[in-house]
Amino acid sequence: MEGLMVVFDFDKTIIDCDSDEWVVTELGFTPLFNKLLLVDTMPFNTIMDTLMKEMHKQGITIDDIVQVLKRVPIHPRVVPAIISAHAAGCDLRIVSDANTFFIETVLDHLGVKDYFSEINTNPGYVDQEGRLRILPLHDFTKSPHGCSNPCPPNMCKGLVIKRLLREQESKKIIYLGDGLGDYCPSLMLRENDHVMPRKNFPVYDLISRNPNLIKAKIHEWEDGRDLERVLLSIIQGIISIRDDSNVAQFFNHEILPVTTSHQALPQAPRIPV
Repeated sequence: MEGLMVVFDFDKTIIDCDSDEWVVTELGFTPLFNKLLLVDTMPFNTIMDTLMKEMHKQGITIDDIVQVLKRVPIHPRVVPAIISAHAAGCDLRIVSDANTFFIETVLDHLGVKDYFSEINTNPGYVDQEGRLRILPLHDFTKSPHGCSNPCPPNMCKGLVIKRLLREQESKKIIYLGDGLGDYCPSLMLRENDHVMPRKNFPVYDLISRNPNLIKAKIHEWEDGRDLERVLLSIIQGIISIRDDSNVAQFFNHEILPVTTSHQALPQAPRIPV
């Protein structure tokens, strides 16, 4: 659909884990990872770049990393949801604090990489020595993004959404996410947009504190089956408003209605930011 953009987070949204932690755990580097977290004040993705250097020194190859990424857990209904949204003509994007290498490797393995028109994330590439490098999207040492929301120094997703809204002003946006970094872009959305916070995850808790700060319609979801149901219901509703005759061709099963009221969100207890 020409007038609808679906923006996905990646970790714990498309896949059902944190991709950094998955790679670290599967390759046996959790002790070093935890040590770096304790003694290093660098942003998370800079720590990952340091860890990739150490992995390379210890003989971990790019293929080792690729094979681990191919085993990443994902709910079986997420890929069908992506395929259905793409078939309905939605413009699919990713905004994630993971990295291009991890994301593109997983999406390519799942057969859906070409369904996404843009991936906004930290650069990840293999250098001439065969080592995976992970760099920050925003160079916080030279030009901090300056956001006052709970965004990591290497990436403000809100700035990405601002650009998309400026470049694609006529499109409605559906934004899906789970983490603290997904709160800032949720605040940027307009009244005709939709935000899908994952229930009982940090972004849901932040939105629950004061849902009236969110202009967009709020739709919670819990797992991949819920993600598919809620997302396709929203898309179906928008399509049916524009052209009833085209609804059936995109959806071959019943989609139950979703809640769109801010009052549906309970007031969550305060959590540390």
